[in-house]
Amino acid sequence: MSYQNILVDPQNAITTITINRPKKLNALNKDTIAELHDAFADANDDEDCRVIIITGSGEKAFVAGADISEFADFDVSEGANLARKGQELLFSFVANLETPVIAAVNGFALGGGLELALAAHFRVASDNAKMGLPEVSLGVIPGYGGTQRLPQLVGKGKAMELIMTAGMISADDAKAWGLVNYVVTQEELLPLCEKLAGKIARNSSTAIAAAIRSINANFDKTKNGFETEIEEFGKCFGTEDFEEGTTAFLEKRKPEF
Repeated sequence: MSYQNILVDPQNAITTITINRPKKLNALNKDTIAELHDAFADANDDEDCRVIIITGSGEKAFVAGADISEFADFDVSEGANLARKGQELLFSFVANLETPVIAAVNGFALGGGLELALAAHFRVASDNAKMGLPEVSLGVIPGYGGTQRLPQLVGKGKAMELIMTAGMISADDAKAWGLVNYVVTQEELLPLCEKLAGKIARNSSTAIAAAIRSINANFDKTKNGFETEIEEFGKCFGTEDFEEGTTAFLEKRKPEF
């Protein structure tokens, strides 16, 4: 598929999606969100893809925010629809994807950019990264899941502080807060993400998908996370990957998933 605002590079079971709007610091507009949805969906459906890495082009920004010019004149219903559609099309879609998603945060991750990173299953940052949710400085709040996912990762108090001050935190602070797993140099960022993705890719994709569903259930008030874990654990026993994994263990060889 041909894209205008993103680049897609599938290699060695890893699909790297790069938001490619450097003149706009990779800001998210409606066309980019739609393209990202399609790219994530295609990668998720690709049997050869076991991990997805999402990053931004250049060294300045992962995603510097949303394209404010697209919604500056919206009314109440249009604003609510913007958030609802965005969450369904991209942010919640990514968070619940069965293929693991790693965010390689290479610079500014602000507003919708940080919300996209929050939707990924975990995050790695370059040491020049700056993260924040500045929406209240514009008279609005984060609308793509930021008020929900940020507290889950850093706690209520830290999330309240970051959102209410509209400030930015450094990559090192983000790591200390539990927002990112690793902080490395710009040059080391994608290689580390690829190394982590390679480790993930060697494991059972069906089991990883079950783990994602189980972990996410803990944060879904309509579900019992422990019950979901029990159900997903049981379902694993009916998969080819379980048969291969246990057989390989007993035969003292590496499994071939």
